[in-house]
Amino acid sequence: MSLSILNNIAALQADNQLNITTTAANASLKELSTGSRINSGSDDAAGLAISDGLNANIAALNQSSLNATNAVGTLQTADGALSQITSLLNRSVTLATEASNTGLTSSQSTAIDNEFQALLTQINNINSSTNFNGTSIFGSTVSAFTSDGTTGGTVSIGTTVAGTDASALGLSSTSLTSTTAAASALSALTSAISTVSSERGTLGATVEQLQAASTVDTTESQNLTTASSNITSADISQVVANDTKYSILEQTGVSALQQANQQAQNVLKLIQ
Repeated sequence: MSLSILNNIAALQADNQLNITTTAANASLKELSTGSRINSGSDDAAGLAISDGLNANIAALNQSSLNATNAVGTLQTADGALSQITSLLNRSVTLATEASNTGLTSSQSTAIDNEFQALLTQINNINSSTNFNGTSIFGSTVSAFTSDGTTGGTVSIGTTVAGTDASALGLSSTSLTSTTAAASALSALTSAISTVSSERGTLGATVEQLQAASTVDTTESQNLTTASSNITSADISQVVANDTKYSILEQTGVSALQQANQQAQNVLKLIQ
């Protein structure tokens, strides 16, 4: 083998291999510290693009599930208010039935009607004051926008919550001041109870639809999260094995470089 003082080829080769090993070792340490196989586009450009797309879908699905949950809360608030209105209407039916009976004195009829009118006022109060997050519910449309982040995966689910004040329920001009008026009010109250019951059924069906959508969104989000994790997550056992390998190769590389540099010193012996 010829000896040269211009270029130490063995040292250059050892240094180049040591740089390669060090780069691989640094990449292995980064995977260990982040837990991710892809820490930059250069690690896996295609995998990063797929993962970023999946993460966008996941973000849309998570927010969609939250949108549906908020809409459910709004409709359940409305249903709770309607339940109270039903209780007031049932009490009104009792009063109307009592007022329809003969033999009541004028003061007794007035007292019954006063309570009835107070119940109607409370029904109006519930209709006007019930809100969710500061927004009135009755007479408004409650809906949830859901999306999986794609154009074709967009759906809006909701319903209009009907007004339930005395006027909307056909009770605005009713009274219990006479048996005739009480009989008429009783008929109107029966119709009003049916209206409220029907509205609660509509709200309940929409709540079920929203809950199903929220469940689907959550499940899809979990599946996509798993898929994204499979692409980006580092195989820790493999990374540890690689880190150990590169650590040994770095040590042997340094040793080889030292020996290559030592060989160059042999040239001096020729000129001593």
